Amino acid sequence: MSAALATIAAPMRLEAALITPLVPAARVHRTGMGPVNARAAGALLSGSATGPLLILGFCGGLDEHSVPGEVIVAENVYGAADEGHSSQRVECSLAGELITTLTGRGMKVRSGPIVSVSKLALGARRAQLLADGALAVDMESLWLAEPALARDLGVVRVVLDSPRHELLRPGALVRGPRAALVLRRVAGAVQEWLAARPRL
Repeated sequence: MSAALATIAAPMRLEAALITPLVPAARVHRTGMGPVNARAAGALLSGSATGPLLILGFCGGLDEHSVPGEVIVAENVYGAADEGHSSQRVECSLAGELITTLTGRGMKVRSGPIVSVSKLALGARRAQLLADGALAVDMESLWLAEPALARDLGVVRVVLDSPRHELLRPGALVRGPRAALVLRRVAGAVQEWLAARPRL
């Protein structure tokens, strides 16, 4: 008996373009950036599919060890409470499998909580989010994940910028392609994992 096809949610057009050719074992949906688009896409995806949901794309790193191109596998995702979002955490049931899949492929891989916010987190805002316990920040994962509580869930984000490598600082034009290359490598590894995963 074949399992339902996996769904990959990719917020930005670039992310979807990088991922889609490399993961034929999943349906890739470009969801749009930010909470409003993510909520709408999350509701749509929750009603149209039953297989695993993977959220792939870029993120911002929060601590001093974070570098562009590192891979963050979310153990859970939650919203920034000081923006009025619910801080209830959504657990990522596929985190362990994804960490195993991505480790040992020449990429820096870390795991921990990812916090979702309404606008880009820069400067001192990163330190605030880090102090609240997050390892990385994005603008979509929580709202894409919330409607999918009954599904297997995985969130993998590639760091695009970090405290020592802000988007608006010199070098951003070099770091972007590096992160894009890593996202393609993540997509290739996810394809191998999906192809080998037992179908129930």
